[in-house]
Parts: sequence; structure tokens; C-alpha cells
Amino acid sequence: MPIKKSPTEATDEIFALLQRRGQEDYFGEPVSQIEHAFQCAELAEEEGYGEEVILAALLHDIGHICALPGEEEMPGLGILRHEQVGAYYLRKCGFSEKICRLVEGHVQAKRYLTFKNSHYYENLSEASRQTLKIQGGRMDAEEAEAFENNFLFEMMVKMRLWNEAGKAVGKPLPDMERYRGMCLRHLQSEEERGHHKIAA
Repeated sequence: MPIKKSPTEATDEIFALLQRRGQEDYFGEPVSQIEHAFQCAELAEEEGYGEEVILAALLHDIGHICALPGEEEMPGLGILRHEQVGAYYLRKCGFSEKICRLVEGHVQAKRYLTFKNSHYYENLSEASRQTLKIQGGRMDAEEAEAFENNFLFEMMVKMRLWNEAGKAVGKPLPDMERYRGMCLRHLQSEEERGHHKIAA
């Protein structure tokens, strides 16, 4: 069984991934992976959300760049189940269940919004429309009702809207060290919480 990474090791690994592979194009969009990630995080921050939600926004697409060789892909459009791959990776790193579930839910939120709002679909980029088809297309009424009953439903929808908005061309990257500190604080807090549970 692999040794669990420390908060520092996990943070270093994630930011190395973002810097190394984040320069790659964001699958048919006019921005890179790293530009998209940080724009989504900034949108969450601008709306006044706390660090947990900001980190979920930052890392929602981590599955595209942390996936191991052989993971099933959408031709030219990234990792097929990137939301599940990303959530699994973040759980192994020690992130909170809330963050992992928000990452896991952002694809389902797209399927939900295209069912609920025809204007949402009309405003999707061509790349997002292509991935939607592969990811199951619009939800049906039964799926949508079940999704609405998820306790993180509203937050997952927010995540999706930031995902669509985080594609501004030419926007400078923010201070990554500030987000690195945010990530490290979160992982240290989760580790400490785990130790308290064990002690109890």
C-alpha cells in the first residue's frame, strides 16, 4: 500500500502538475489548462466563497492532468471520466469530501443545466457541446430530480457556471503562491482533523 503523502508533498505535487502540464491547451478552448483553473478559482473568490470552494473550483479539472497513462480519453477532448479521476486523486491527497464531491459533480451539473435551460446549451462552446454528447447528453427529468436532491446541488451548479465563465483570453495569472498556501492550509487542517478522529 502506497505511503500517504504529507500535506506539503501533496501540495508540491499538485502545483508542479499545474505548472508542468497546465500550459497545455484546454481542449478546443482559447485558454490553457492553468489559465482556466485559476480563472475559475478567482470567480469563486470574487463571489465571496471560502477556501474550500475556491480550491474545488481551482482543481475541478485536475483529472485531465493527473490521469495515469491508459486512462480512457475523449479523442482530442481530454480524459473521459476526468471528474471521477480527479476526485479519486484528491481523496488520496487528503482533500475534504466536500471538495472531492464538488469536483465529481461538475460534469453532471452540465448535463443538468442543458436539461433545465435551453439558453445554457446555446451558449456552450463547441468543445463543451462535443464533450456533453460523450458524457451522456442532457439529463432526463428523473435524473434531474435526483440531482436536485443532492445536498451540494446548488454549489455544483455554481461550479459549472464558473467553468463556463473561466475562459477569458489574455487574463494574467494570479499569484500562485497565495493559492499554494491555501491548498497547504486545507490539507494540514484535514490531516489534523483526521488525527483528532483517530484519537477520539
